[in-house]
Amino acid sequence: MADVIKCARCEKKSPGLEKPPFGNALGKRIHEQICQACWKGWLATQNQLINHYGLSTINPEHQQFLIGNMEAFLFGEGLKTQIDASLQGTITH
Repeated sequence: MADVIKCARCEKKSPGLEKPPFGNALGKRIHEQICQACWKGWLATQNQLINHYGLSTINPEHQQFLIGNMEAFLFGEGLKTQIDASLQGTITH
């Protein structure tokens, strides 16, 4: 069972992740400071970014782009990329 933590993003006391999502310092920080709900929110945002920008998770530049956006989303650090949704629903094939 996951420990209850005070989430750095939503500032609520909620269950944290069962284990670090990555085997590095950032993964440890996420495990210690981010709740399950906010992590799920990041995963959804990550999928939007990948799809919107046609990113490849094996491309090092794309990985850095996603890491930067993850830090902005979870911890409010750095610049967060905004997806332009102004054309949503207006594009036809």
